[in-house]
Amino acid sequence: MSDEVRIRAITDADWDRIAELERRTYLPLGLSEGQAALRSKAEVSPETCFVLTVGSRPGGYLVALPFPPLDYPDLYLGPTATRQPVSGSRNLHLHDLVVAPRLRRRGLAQRLLHHLTRTALARGYEQISLVAVGRSQRFWAARGFTPQPAAGTPAGYGKNAVYMSRALPAAGQPTRRPARHRAAGPCPTK
Repeated sequence: MSDEVRIRAITDADWDRIAELERRTYLPLGLSEGQAALRSKAEVSPETCFVLTVGSRPGGYLVALPFPPLDYPDLYLGPTATRQPVSGSRNLHLHDLVVAPRLRRRGLAQRLLHHLTRTALARGYEQISLVAVGRSQRFWAARGFTPQPAAGTPAGYGKNAVYMSRALPAAGQPTRRPARHRAAGPCPTK
């Protein structure tokens, strides 16, 4: 890759490209939530939402927000319309992580996840959760996430959705990087 890869905060100018990436990834799964719903989730916690740029063009993004453990945001509504408050949770919910198809298999999703993990640790979160969709459970398991049956089957996220989480190390403990595994396809999470 000759272009510089950077991870930075999402800006207003990024949202059309983010919406395009989201639509391309999740529309085939019947899970595209649209720009307004996705943006409302990012506005809850802009410091835990990032865009990955290759050169100057966004090539991926990550949206995460605080959410109670064993729960998840409604896919099509903003987080303030959900049944649970989001402030004060020590759980950071990774709602979306998307890398453009032409940039996959280069470790960029892993870079976004490491960036989120460092940010979560610096902000005092104790765990990261997600809903694995599109049969991506194996991808997430290879990165230290384990299914949480107590969460039940996530409603509205498709028939193969699995709620998963990963504990973060306590302050002062070294972070262990899970073994790097290549996924056969995209690593959808919603």
